Amino acid sequence: MSDREGHIGGQGSSDDDLSLPKATVAKMISELLPNDVTCAKETRDLVIECCVEFIHLISSEANEICEQESKKTIAPEHIIGALKRLGFDSFTTEVEDVLKDHKQQQKDREKKADKIKDSGLTPEELQAKQEELFALSRAKFAQPQPQPET
Repeated sequence: MSDREGHIGGQGSSDDDLSLPKATVAKMISELLPNDVTCAKETRDLVIECCVEFIHLISSEANEICEQESKKTIAPEHIIGALKRLGFDSFTTEVEDVLKDHKQQQKDREKKADKIKDSGLTPEELQAKQEELFALSRAKFAQPQPQPET
């Protein structure tokens, strides 16, 4: 089946259903533009369509690489290979850096999970401690806040 053919029997989603959050894209655009430049809604929608098409192109190429390697899961290496095949070699260094950062963040999260395990507290003790902290927080915010003099 080609990339543009519809899905049979209503399975999967059509390309029309795929999009990116408009508010997120608008925020990214506004952060990149100078303060005195604005972006029309039609332009934002076009950027979203281009991004979706780019993702579709890269994932389709990565899927082909994955299939050629007889793999069932697309790995980061398949995405990097797809970028190279499609002529986006200049992107690969930054993608590899982001991947490296992501892997480090995952390791850091695992260390935090281990910290809870290594605390020496039982799940019941951890629950009690959490409830105590919530109670302190509720008490703090339940106190009337001083009003500024007018």
